[in-house]
Amino acid sequence: MADLDNLSAIARTAGSALKAQGERLRVISENIANADTIGTPGDNTYRRKVVTFGEIVDRETGANMVAITSVSKDPAPLRLQYEPSHPLSNEEGYIERPNIEPLVEMANMREAARSYEANLNMIATGREMRRLTLDMLDK
Repeated sequence: MADLDNLSAIARTAGSALKAQGERLRVISENIANADTIGTPGDNTYRRKVVTFGEIVDRETGANMVAITSVSKDPAPLRLQYEPSHPLSNEEGYIERPNIEPLVEMANMREAARSYEANLNMIATGREMRRLTLDMLDK
């Protein structure tokens, strides 16, 4: 039955990755949604959020799993745009835009989606291996 325990560990590990990538996709969607928000310089302009992953050990299985250790604001400078006629521009005519590059966010989204899909496949493969093992034990 140790093999079935290993198969359970596969499902738990892949499940933790699904949860982490789902959270990453949520943060990426927030970044994309706020890519065009405008703030007055010195105001609280939206800053890109970055997800950091870490490793945790599952006490039941001993498997190394993934978890989000933090969601932090990207310290990269905000983008200043010269637009003196805009009502939110400062005395020099600049407005602040978030430090978000939509192409980077789209690449991150694709990477997260691929990782999510790979982990779904891992769960499906683990289930199939479990089914085959149980079928073999029944004979």
